[in-house]
Amino acid sequence: MDKDEVRSNLTGPLSSIMTPFTQDGSIDEDGLRTYIDRSIEGGSRSMILTAGDSQYFCLSDQEIAEVTRITVDHTAGRAMVISADRYYGTERAIEFARYSKEIGVDLYMALPPTWGGCTAEDLAQHFVELGAIMPVMVVTAMFTGKSDAFALETLRIMLDRSDRVMAIKDDRGVPFAQQMGMECHDRCAIFAGGTKLLHLGMVPFGVDGYMSMYQSFNSEITDRYWQAVRSGDFKTASQICHQYDVALLDHLTTYDGGWNVAAHGLLEVYGIAERWKRKPYTSLDPAGMERLRDFLKGLGVL
Repeated sequence: MDKDEVRSNLTGPLSSIMTPFTQDGSIDEDGLRTYIDRSIEGGSRSMILTAGDSQYFCLSDQEIAEVTRITVDHTAGRAMVISADRYYGTERAIEFARYSKEIGVDLYMALPPTWGGCTAEDLAQHFVELGAIMPVMVVTAMFTGKSDAFALETLRIMLDRSDRVMAIKDDRGVPFAQQMGMECHDRCAIFAGGTKLLHLGMVPFGVDGYMSMYQSFNSEITDRYWQAVRSGDFKTASQICHQYDVALLDHLTTYDGGWNVAAHGLLEVYGIAERWKRKPYTSLDPAGMERLRDFLKGLGVL
């Protein structure tokens, strides 16, 4: 897959896969397959596995490999598949990149460990070595605790040294994303790691798509927003952002355990999977589920 294909598949609203669980904490494989189907039906051109939404911090390496395999097999060429790791050192990341390539993954998103000291050269070389195996994606969450200058220097080095660094997922936000867009968008695909609000802030500076929570639940909202952006009607785009995106995220943050707990509740509300998360994470109780349904009805999306 070349850079033009990667950019095309990362354009527009994109779905980030939330790994679903059964009540006993097992991975809900049927729910995962349903999530993939709903995402593709909603128009997402890519199936994106991430350390965060895909719950990799509570999965074993074997489970991560299995979730990746199921995603590739069930997607079956209907969309680009992006695998992910979680704080893998270079040797371990190379091993997972080889596995990803072998099972048919299109793009590998690496999240290397940075706590304890990495130079820009170190991090750039990590991606250069992975790029020798398969196309790779950078996630700017790896720059947590680092300065904007450090992050931009690292990106410059790796893009200069490897044409296999084909995409960047931004989790750092503006104004960094704006500077990054101006410097890097002509060299690789860039998409906003979440929310229409972040995406709107990046549009004039270079961005292709964004991860949408609505993509798998109510794609009509994402379609309306994306059409407004494409037509240059940013007033309408901002209104949709405020009415639906901001309102939903603000509400999700009011639940014990935070927004992701309630996000798993959305899986159950929309008939994709059950609401459970693996312990020690919390899950919504029946009262929380009822409150979530009432909110969605009031918002007009259920």
